[in-house]
Amino acid sequence: MGQKETDGTITVGITQHAQELLGDMVFVENPAVGRQLKAKEECAVVESVKAAADIYAPVTGVVVGVNSELSDAPEKINADPYSAWMFKIKPDNAADVDTLMDATAYQTLVDSEAH
Repeated sequence: MGQKETDGTITVGITQHAQELLGDMVFVENPAVGRQLKAKEECAVVESVKAAADIYAPVTGVVVGVNSELSDAPEKINADPYSAWMFKIKPDNAADVDTLMDATAYQTLVDSEAH
């Protein structure tokens, strides 16, 4: 999931749906600040009691921040996945942000696939 911020960065994390599927989080590995990422590149990992999942960059850009709290408390993702963001990326091309789904659009897609 990617959330556009007013400063042009995108805050990346996992969705409520994803954390429900994965279960209790036990480990989070974020990309390094300053790392250049290509859209759809594997760049982070979350591990739960059930499985490990790769996280992919939503757009091409550079990592400008990481949520270091998740290293010691990955369970924050389970408590509130939309507040427990993983990393922030500054897109190389601001227009790329317009191609991303917001949380409401994603939930609509999930709900439509469930029926």
